[in-house]
Amino acid sequence: MACAVKPILIFLISIISFHVSLIASDPTPAAWPLQFHSILFMNNSGTLQHVDLWYDWPNGRNFNIIQNQLGKLTYDLEWDNGTSYIYTLDSEKECRVLHFPVGILRPNWLEGANYLGQEEKDGFLCNVWEKVDFIWYYEDVVTKRPVYWAFYTGYTAHVMTFEVGAVLEDSHWQAPLYCFKEAEAQDKGKEESFLSMKLNGYHLMRLRGVSFPVSSFQCLYNRSSSSPVTRVLELQHTRYGGVGDPLLLFCL
Repeated sequence: MACAVKPILIFLISIISFHVSLIASDPTPAAWPLQFHSILFMNNSGTLQHVDLWYDWPNGRNFNIIQNQLGKLTYDLEWDNGTSYIYTLDSEKECRVLHFPVGILRPNWLEGANYLGQEEKDGFLCNVWEKVDFIWYYEDVVTKRPVYWAFYTGYTAHVMTFEVGAVLEDSHWQAPLYCFKEAEAQDKGKEESFLSMKLNGYHLMRLRGVSFPVSSFQCLYNRSSSSPVTRVLELQHTRYGGVGDPLLLFCL
């Protein structure tokens, strides 16, 4: 009888230990699908935007089509080589070509995020993570789809749709001809162009494809600053080198 009971006890103990280990370990955020389309409603301190986000990691590209409330429709086309085209297709034919030292976000950019627990957001029970004191990310507990995220500035995104595997046709990824005329002018001094973009009130922020306006910045060649802006650049640069690699950083 004792011989029969012993294997059962061992089995029960192993089951209990397994469940305890599951409870003890924090959940981790799902990696982004390699390709998806999402509709976002963004709120930047009362400035509302409707954003069509097309993420296409295999082809090294990310596209944000931004409709400002009662305002312009802006196209923000990002490539993994660090080039971004921000343009309109209206009669004004506006375009800015930006050169960044980093590419688009990798699918597992949330690795290492700090788990904060569960919270209800927009009617969904979510797991919540924070990364580098810069972004708070809410993911549906059941489906593991993103529901909401918020930047340290108060800029928020509500995820309205999330279509895994959706791909925008190649013809839509072509910036207009007048963007390349702009690029030719900037090729005379790419670094100068990059810095002048900062001087005109922007800092490097490609997490959602938008550049937040700032009042001032400081350039650093180290990773010692605790500025949230600096640390998000460390986050994005992880794919390109080690933690200690030097990088031109822009800080508030």
